[in-house]
Amino acid sequence: MKPFKDLTVIELASVLAGPSVGVFFAELGAKVIKVENDKTGGDVTRSWKLATEDKSHPYSAYYSSVNWGKESWFMDLKNEEDRQKLDQEISEADVVVANFKPGDAVKLGLDFESLKKLNPTLIYGEITGFGKQNRTAYDVVLQAESGFLSMSGTPAGELCKMPVALIDVLAAHHLKEGLLLALLQHQQESKALKVTVSLYDAALASLVNQGTNWIMGGHIAQPMGTLHPNIAPYGELFTCNDGKKIVLAIGTNKQFTALCEVLNCKTLSSDHRFSDNQQRVKNRVALAQELSTAIALFSREEIMQLLLEKQVPTGALRNIKEVFELPEAQQLLLQETKEEELLTAVKSVIFQITT
Repeated sequence: MKPFKDLTVIELASVLAGPSVGVFFAELGAKVIKVENDKTGGDVTRSWKLATEDKSHPYSAYYSSVNWGKESWFMDLKNEEDRQKLDQEISEADVVVANFKPGDAVKLGLDFESLKKLNPTLIYGEITGFGKQNRTAYDVVLQAESGFLSMSGTPAGELCKMPVALIDVLAAHHLKEGLLLALLQHQQESKALKVTVSLYDAALASLVNQGTNWIMGGHIAQPMGTLHPNIAPYGELFTCNDGKKIVLAIGTNKQFTALCEVLNCKTLSSDHRFSDNQQRVKNRVALAQELSTAIALFSREEIMQLLLEKQVPTGALRNIKEVFELPEAQQLLLQETKEEELLTAVKSVIFQITT
């Protein structure tokens, strides 16, 4: 499926959010030109290497995650020859993706108003940090400012950031949606359009039920580890007799009844403390103790098979190594030779359209 094989995208972006948009178009067949700063050695994430990574390798695993399928142009945007080459490409391009610091795009003449003079039908996608505020927007700062950090962690009070820069990923999805709508609008009237998304707005929009728990219910979310404030048992981790762990995600009374049947604990489903979801949330500690004793009688493979047969939502706790040993995960890997080195990434386009 290469619906964008005739599309040219110029990526004036670095780190994660902007490049995530670029790789989306690349996977769908577009020609994506990633412009990297020649003076600084390119996208800063090239140097964001684990201690175990090869120092001489031209890019890091982090960089590899969102830069598959792109042409990398190392350019000095203040160099006249480089700039002429870039301007020529932009004049014929369909989409520009940019994430400059506030004011930098205007200084370089790479803002929307400047580029639409070069290309009157250009679609310009812009990601900002805090909108018009002149603030550097790294992920952990956004997690702190948007409330995510305050509710991520353990009940003991040890806060944890999300282990991926999920706000960047979410902002990229918002921008992709906006750009797709702009491309659709082009079918009616081909004129220059600008789509803007801020990381901060994307973070707030993604608070969903945690946001409305406060707005409608007056509840300020607190760190709960893996637990869910509205549902129980949901997020509780249980250890099986082989030392491996599972997690439960019970969303309905029917699922809870089925769970109790599998565990030979039918009396729990009739216990008034656990009669409905609100009661289970109220008495989740007592419920977890009961379930823990019952689950500890099974191996993980055995209990997973029984629960899945009864359509009880449950999952095995796997580390990243275990995840990518699964054939389902292997099918999502992308590889290419870039700069004479192997680049491996996980697909970002995982939807399927069939007739």
